[in-house]
Amino acid sequence: MSTTEETSAAKDQSQDRQKRMIAGHFDKLAESEERGEKCVYTYVPGNLTELLLSFDVNPVLPEINALQSGMRGLSKEYITLAEKEGHSEDVCTYVKCDIGMKRAGNIGPTGKRLPNPNLLLLSYTGCFTFLKWFELLREEYDCPVTMLHVPYQADGKITDEMRKYVVDQMKKKTIPALEKMTGKKFDIDRLRELLARSAKAEDDLVAVLESAKNKPSPIDAYFGGVYYIGPIFTAFRGTEDAVAYYRELREEVEERVRLGKGPIIPSGELKEEKYRLVVEGPPNWTSFRKFWDMFTDEGAVVVASTYTKVGGVYDDGFRHDPDRPLESLAEYCLGCYTNLNLPARVDKLAGYVKDYEADGLLINSVKSCNSFSAGQLMILREVENRTGVPGGFIESDLVDPRYFSAANIKNRLESYFQMIEQKRAQGVTR
Repeated sequence: MSTTEETSAAKDQSQDRQKRMIAGHFDKLAESEERGEKCVYTYVPGNLTELLLSFDVNPVLPEINALQSGMRGLSKEYITLAEKEGHSEDVCTYVKCDIGMKRAGNIGPTGKRLPNPNLLLLSYTGCFTFLKWFELLREEYDCPVTMLHVPYQADGKITDEMRKYVVDQMKKKTIPALEKMTGKKFDIDRLRELLARSAKAEDDLVAVLESAKNKPSPIDAYFGGVYYIGPIFTAFRGTEDAVAYYRELREEVEERVRLGKGPIIPSGELKEEKYRLVVEGPPNWTSFRKFWDMFTDEGAVVVASTYTKVGGVYDDGFRHDPDRPLESLAEYCLGCYTNLNLPARVDKLAGYVKDYEADGLLINSVKSCNSFSAGQLMILREVENRTGVPGGFIESDLVDPRYFSAANIKNRLESYFQMIEQKRAQGVTR
């Protein structure tokens, strides 16, 4: 999405607030070095935002920088710079965008320079690419590195041993690294305050996402959902800003439910809901507006998506808990979507189809994202078998515009909606 597209798209009040929050964060990062503030580079899934904020540390999230660069038309240049250095076409394009951005001066998506990290904090949650990405960043920056190793949910559940393993690492590695970097002692009471605010925001976020069970759905839980999750998945979880944003968002959505309205879309408001979809996989960022329009032009609304769970599966009931601060941080890391095994993902998607009365499951298979794309055809077949709804399959990429074929995707979507219509004509119901 270009800057022009962003400014011309319809927005509600909460989205304007969200955009101001994100822009303000980048402004704060740009000024952090001259103010003597410390910055930690970390990732979205399993991030320890509340712990960082308890030390007055600014989080910098490379994936967010990459997707923002993609939406603003900057990622192609950055990816080209990285590939000239020998990075393969098959490498995650978030990584190449990040490396290329560093080569181009580390100018962030809002046009201001990002600070160098004082610490690289890797919270590993199911994405092997994160490990290699951090190895590359370690070569770029002269700063310490610490890793929080999060066990994979191979059996689909969190055990006491897994939780203890993560908590012990926080006590022995993560917190000491933050204390050494900042010169401050860990304040567990401050962490509790931040976690209490996180839980409030998480309650409101879940209410917003579950509002899509209404007919018509007042939200789009994929395209619109990426705006909803922005503050809570990045630098704002635990802040008063996040609490205020999600309270306002929930009030707006509840009013739309009361009025029987559909979701806000870039062109204004969706007037007719013809198809209700569950979507698996991340969106394409370089043609985000065009991608979204392909759905709204057909009256298709995404009522549930797995991408909006990549930074936390709150609709399963998890909340950050101030009475169990380190334990709940551990459970958060362990429970992120990319840390779930394939049977757990199938269960979740089949549950979404049923609970949200969806007409079908659509997979957007992202070329360079193995954490999502591995096993997706198996997932598609299993969900079709369990639910009886038709599955669809399209392909794109995260931030590489070379792998977004608008004509191909549009043709596949049109064929998919025809398939849904044929099922309806045959009397096949959810």
